Amino acid sequence: MGKGVIIQASSRSDGDTNCIVTVLKKKTDFDVIDLNQKHIGHFDYKFKNKNDDFKPLFYEITEKYNTIIFATPIYWYTMSGLLKVFLDRISDFLYDEKDIGRRLRKMKMGIVSSSNENMVFDGFAMPFEKSAEYLGMKYLGHLHTWIQKGIIPNEVMQSIEAYTNKKLLANV
Repeated sequence: MGKGVIIQASSRSDGDTNCIVTVLKKKTDFDVIDLNQKHIGHFDYKFKNKNDDFKPLFYEITEKYNTIIFATPIYWYTMSGLLKVFLDRISDFLYDEKDIGRRLRKMKMGIVSSSNENMVFDGFAMPFEKSAEYLGMKYLGHLHTWIQKGIIPNEVMQSIEAYTNKKLLANV
């Protein structure tokens, strides 16, 4: 496995979350996967969506990378629906092809959220913390970012720099 990947999970491929992802990519040289450009159906116990984009994407992620950074806007106080569906679909590899799902045990996971204000609600990071724990992944923490009138504030740029240096590049 090589470097890391940023999984962008916004309904707008060119929105505020992408502005943050662009900065992260420049600082880390991580690859970017835009879930908005993928067709990923919901999890179901009969694996009706086994021919969508998820399975080959999950193979690629678990073969090529050692770090996953989920980048999501905050929608209705939580992660985007795109990201929730992606996380739910990991269950495909907990029920079927468990050996592929076990590859996550060697990986690291971080979360970057974005919104229009310097505010994130208690409990936002809990699903990621618990998922990392359950999957045997090392959790790299949560960085909240925000955009004001189309601009990334200096405070956010400094936070991105610190998170990148202390959590991402130190752990690759």
